[in-house]
Amino acid sequence: MQYRKLGKTGLKVSDISLGSWLTYGGYVERENAVKSIETAYRLGINFFDTANVYERGEAEKLVGETLRSFPRESYVLATKVFGQMGDGPNDRGLSRKHIMEQCHASLKRLGTDYVDLYYCHRHDPNTPLEETLRALDDLVRQGKVLYVGVSEWTASQMAEAHAIADRLLLDRIVANQPIYNMLNRYIEKEVIPYGERQGIGQVVFSPLAQGLLTGKYSSASDYPADSRAAKLEGIRKGITEEKINKVIELGRIASELELSVGQLALAWILRQPNVTSALVGASRPEQVEENAKASGVTLSADVVERIEQILA
Repeated sequence: MQYRKLGKTGLKVSDISLGSWLTYGGYVERENAVKSIETAYRLGINFFDTANVYERGEAEKLVGETLRSFPRESYVLATKVFGQMGDGPNDRGLSRKHIMEQCHASLKRLGTDYVDLYYCHRHDPNTPLEETLRALDDLVRQGKVLYVGVSEWTASQMAEAHAIADRLLLDRIVANQPIYNMLNRYIEKEVIPYGERQGIGQVVFSPLAQGLLTGKYSSASDYPADSRAAKLEGIRKGITEEKINKVIELGRIASELELSVGQLALAWILRQPNVTSALVGASRPEQVEENAKASGVTLSADVVERIEQILA
């Protein structure tokens, strides 16, 4: 397993990380979820991601309970705040009230005194950014949060946050969690350049396009019974014959390199120096083992060019 620094910080995390969206606490059996986390740790993955809204806290509970058997200093734990956690008017967003209450609730569910990385899960246009940043800075000063990040923020939103933080001497955003994969590359235009200039590491989610880039789908209308697409309509909407055909072509390149198409897709993401880690999901430990093999794979310039021709 290879490790990279989170942005310009001194924190080193595995370039393949394990997430819990749509899986742990959800449709994945508890035994497989636990074994997937344990397998990831055994393979050298030290970066684990969850969020308060994943199954309304159930994912945090499972992740926390499983990781508790390992030394706390041996892994990096991330969670998030923003989403709806109740029916009240203050049960979502990035107000000081919601951030403070949800951080304490997350720490309780995770069974830990601190989280290494705390994300603003989305941007909140209804809360002054200064209020959000002051609340996060207070959590850092209290030792309950070590690093602050955001998810799916634009470059201009992060720039505004940095300007406020620098003026008020508040803790800076050091990580961003955007979607990024071969079929969704919007961050290359502005987000990655800004991250490179400001020392923000990208921890990208959906690197395998919700399983599409594993090659498991051969048709846009017929899905394997054990796949996420078979269970979740939202994922089915993103599967098209055009994308499947591209994956088939990518599979030929992967075969030449003795890689799976999923490993090729992860290696392609990790060619980006501003990407700190590719955040994968897994419903079975075997998937973790397969994805972990992409760590350290280097693609030649010729291979990258051939991939670009397919993706164009």
